[in-house]
Amino acid sequence: MGELNKEQIRKGLQVFQNLSDSKLITHLNSCVHCGLCAESCIYYLATKENRFTPARKVDIVASIYRRYHTITGKFLPGLINARELNEETTDEMVDLLFGACTMCGRCTMHCSIGVDIEYLVRVGRTMLSNMGMVPATLQSTVNAAVETGNNMSIPNDEFIATLKWMEEELIDEVNNPNAKIPVNESGKRILYTLNPREPKFFPLSISAMAKIFFAAGESWTLSTQMYDVTNYAYFSGNPDEARLIALRLWNEMGNLNAQTLVLAECGHGSRAFRWEAPNYLQEHFPFEVKTSVECIADYIREGKIHLDPEKIKDVVTLHDPCNLVRSGGIIHEQRYILNRFIANFVEMTPHGIDNYCCGGGGGQLSMSEYNERRMKIAEIKARQIRNTGASVVVTPCHNCVDQLNQINVFFKLGVRIKTLAEIVADALILDTESP
Repeated sequence: MGELNKEQIRKGLQVFQNLSDSKLITHLNSCVHCGLCAESCIYYLATKENRFTPARKVDIVASIYRRYHTITGKFLPGLINARELNEETTDEMVDLLFGACTMCGRCTMHCSIGVDIEYLVRVGRTMLSNMGMVPATLQSTVNAAVETGNNMSIPNDEFIATLKWMEEELIDEVNNPNAKIPVNESGKRILYTLNPREPKFFPLSISAMAKIFFAAGESWTLSTQMYDVTNYAYFSGNPDEARLIALRLWNEMGNLNAQTLVLAECGHGSRAFRWEAPNYLQEHFPFEVKTSVECIADYIREGKIHLDPEKIKDVVTLHDPCNLVRSGGIIHEQRYILNRFIANFVEMTPHGIDNYCCGGGGGQLSMSEYNERRMKIAEIKARQIRNTGASVVVTPCHNCVDQLNQINVFFKLGVRIKTLAEIVADALILDTESP
């Protein structure tokens, strides 16, 4: 990374300036180095390298704190492994905190004394972000969102053309000219978001959710001004950029006078806005926020949509996105949905809050320099999928979809990957199909 200057070091140490933050100080000082977290981490399980254990990631952040904020660390640093914030330390931090962590939170859940390891990784990433040391590939994704309004820099005319194309497909599929993908319409009940991977690579996901909205008779709209549910600044550790991205979506709810914001199938996007945006913005939501998973489950419960239990014959399994399930608490809704119409639904082992990360989270999909390592840890997920005997893998997260598609090809699994909306749309019973 080259030699650090004093200003970089000062900015890196800023994260420790507010020592009244009892959570930070508590978790920095709580790890007892028992090593039990190792078996929870896909990087350690895949490589058996001790340097990848979550405790090592905690310790590298805590060691810097000890060096600058404890008496022993200042005068006898070697006694308590207190480390200088220098080139050697930051190089190791980048490799461990960005290159060997998906921030999946599984280690936090398994910590014997409750250290929030994922939180401390984020603190370390914020240090590196302050110093300008975010991997360039990840930072370019954040820059795209900040500069263009979406993380894939999709031009507005290209986005509108894709929506028009999907609307035509929707009208043909449901055989009803009133089926629409409304855009920039004020006063609708729902403002729906998208992961930019949808208009760029998976446009059928857009028409799938539009078909569900049509079947439910929903009042909804998309925005061309701000539709990106993702917030990669959550991964890069830059709270200012994360705040800016969250504020745009917040403001668009007011601009369009919508009542409910429905977050598309994106684990970290759901977490970054639903749970982190109020912290970034220091404001309570003046509107309702829910995920598309919850929205679909509500439609089923309320009898607004109906699903054909004979439509899907395949053996189907479910991949739980870490930020949606383990960190977001959306555990039962997707199972409620699938169990309503999938006769051959098989769970992975383990599943739910204990499920293994697919390997695409934490910004890994955008950091091409760690591709080889990413596919190494993906073998764990490939093995989970094989063991189910399923031919279809459903996951309510487009980052996971992208990673699972790569796993499918790399490990020759021969399965099909679908979002929850896609498989629900496949089984919808529309009025025109009713007897």
